Amino acid sequence: MTARLAGLLPGELDEQQREVYRAVTGGPRAAGPQAFPLTDADGRLRGPFNAMLLSPPVGMAVQAVGAAVRYESVLSDRVREMAVLVVAAHWGSAFEWQAHEAVGRTRGLTEPELDALRAGGLPDLPDPAERAALHATATLTRSGALSDGAYEETVAAWGERGLFELTTLVGYYALLALQLRVFSGEGPTDPATLRDTPHTESGTP
Repeated sequence: MTARLAGLLPGELDEQQREVYRAVTGGPRAAGPQAFPLTDADGRLRGPFNAMLLSPPVGMAVQAVGAAVRYESVLSDRVREMAVLVVAAHWGSAFEWQAHEAVGRTRGLTEPELDALRAGGLPDLPDPAERAALHATATLTRSGALSDGAYEETVAAWGERGLFELTTLVGYYALLALQLRVFSGEGPTDPATLRDTPHTESGTP
């Protein structure tokens, strides 16, 4: 993966860019151990965050949506991470997958569940609320819509707020995958070839 966009050093940022930088590196993503650093050794933002500096007003809003989806949602940790992995596999985004597979393990995802998601499928989930959320996620990534039945099933499990947050999550991580392709040079990857690397939750998008 060859980045098309050169990372900006902290000393090269203007005040608006520094506000975005501080929001990313000093917000909830930065809490806890930094086994998956938000910045490189020289302080440049990594992954999709680097491109957010190109337009500070838009970048600030985008990172805030991501923080809200990850840290203020009514969705369970397991559902959130499985939904992110569904989107990552659909887009073939290695960065998203690598950033969230290890997080999923810390939230209780099993190897068979991760294998199913990596292959672009859905795991066999005994919990009906989790099944409803994952079926909705898969449908949204593939068709961009929900049938009345799927809508009612997901709302029954998570409420209208939960479904709104789920659709926002799908759109947010699709946006990041697109930005990674355009600015980081990440080509689409066959989901079956996605591999785990040892990242933790801190620092993920």
